Amino acid sequence: MSVFAVVLIFAGVVVVINSVKIIRQHEKGLVETLGKYTGTRSAGFNIIIPVFQRLLKVDMRERVIDVPPQSVITKDNVSVVVDAIIYFQVTDPFRVVYNIENFAMAALKLAQTNLRNVIGDMELDSTLTSREVINTKLQVVMDETTDKWGVKVTRVEIQKIDPPRDIIENMTKQMKAEREKRANIAEAEGLKQAAILKAEGARQAVILEAQAEKEKQVLEAVGEAEAIRQVADAEKYRIEVVYNAIHAGNPTNDLIAVKYLETLNEVAKGQATKIFLPLETAGITAAIGGVAELFKDPQKRPQISK
Repeated sequence: MSVFAVVLIFAGVVVVINSVKIIRQHEKGLVETLGKYTGTRSAGFNIIIPVFQRLLKVDMRERVIDVPPQSVITKDNVSVVVDAIIYFQVTDPFRVVYNIENFAMAALKLAQTNLRNVIGDMELDSTLTSREVINTKLQVVMDETTDKWGVKVTRVEIQKIDPPRDIIENMTKQMKAEREKRANIAEAEGLKQAAILKAEGARQAVILEAQAEKEKQVLEAVGEAEAIRQVADAEKYRIEVVYNAIHAGNPTNDLIAVKYLETLNEVAKGQATKIFLPLETAGITAAIGGVAELFKDPQKRPQISK
């Protein structure tokens, strides 16, 4: 075999190797023929014409750009250090290749510029408490700009915002004072509630004690009334029994008069300084007169057995 044949075989092998291109699943291929874009190839086995054609592979996966920490001045003239991350994904391989030379560098500079603009319109307190708002604003601004580059900014994340040391110390003191304030308020509220509950308990105790005393007096009064009623009923019954017994025995006026005098004698023996006699003086006088007549007439005088 001649040298020429060997050279031809070698050249053929090189041409075949250079003409076969494998595009992976997450890639797209842009074909240039003599420097001019002529088509887009999908994943798989592809053949191009060596020397006349070139295949440019574009990664279609979502990627990350780390924005280095930078000093940004807020609306109230406080310098803070901000660190962010940008997530993006290529949507049009043609534009990302032919409309921008270095997309990563352009996206980085765009993020830094818009980060200064967004935070520069916010005060420090809002900046520290509104990271989600900053993320959304940056994403909207960058997505509008990168759309013509064939790139979609999926999200922007602020990793950290560091105020100056003196601001951090003042914020720490302020948070400590706020925590102490809340603790004092909570303690005062607890003491207030305890005092209210204690007063309410004392009030309820007084009310219950008064109710108990009232019920006790009512029960005692009811008991006394019932006892008086029972005594009165018993006395009434006794009088009725005596009255019935006396009338059953058909007593004479003389006997009634004697019993009356005996009753007066028993009453007079008492310790009372005043004695109230019945107002039926006519009956009394008649009874006493009858007794006197009894003792005047020996025949009518009662005999006392020895």
